Amino acid sequence: MAPSVNIAEYYAGKTLFITGATGFMGKVMVEKLLRDCSDVKKMYLLMRPKKGHSSKERLDELLNFKIFDRLKAENPKLFEKLQVVAGDILLEDLGLSAEDRLLIQEEAQIIFHCAACVRFDMFLRDAVKMNTMGTKKVLELAEGVKNLEAFVHVSTSYCRCELPLFEEKLYPSKHRPEHVMHCVNWMDDELLGHLQPKIIEPQPNTYAYTKSLTEDLVSQYEGKFPIVIARPSIVAAAYKEPLPGWVDNLN
Repeated sequence: MAPSVNIAEYYAGKTLFITGATGFMGKVMVEKLLRDCSDVKKMYLLMRPKKGHSSKERLDELLNFKIFDRLKAENPKLFEKLQVVAGDILLEDLGLSAEDRLLIQEEAQIIFHCAACVRFDMFLRDAVKMNTMGTKKVLELAEGVKNLEAFVHVSTSYCRCELPLFEEKLYPSKHRPEHVMHCVNWMDDELLGHLQPKIIEPQPNTYAYTKSLTEDLVSQYEGKFPIVIARPSIVAAAYKEPLPGWVDNLN
């Protein structure tokens, strides 16, 4: 039997690259890792640049959420472990500068890919670009990471919600991810809008469909580096920590 691993000990000295840190799940994860795995070395957070706002100002915006108040009171020096890298999941090569791309590939050991659009009514082209093509760009970055120990892709337990029983295994999508990515690039809005209901059936919306498609894409990288697919179900307000009832949006 393999020896048990203490989570905090495992993360000690590790460098992480995180997408989607400004989303609900991303905020929760960053706060939890800083508080309970305080010996983590560094976290690089991919954030879209805002005109007239420095990286420090973008980080300050994130840390102004009440979820970080407990850390501010107990150990504010931990925030020094956070570093913003300017980029965008929708841009070529994630919009990373050559310097930042090299930095991540040289230093990161764990990648958490949390960025996604969770709108159920998103037009198929936009959902594919964000959820599937965006993930492909992060996977391509991961291929060049020298000491990658884990690629964690945050999916959803509703990616195959049409199934009566959903097990902890991979379910191939009915379409090849590369074929769908190609189609949304050349089809015009009228044609794609006409075909969209047929393409996504039997799934109820483009969110579930593209999440299933993306799991298929991620599985194609099996053997290149260690991969975890996490499938949260309905995400609700915090039960106890870091403060009871905390939630940053209503859906």
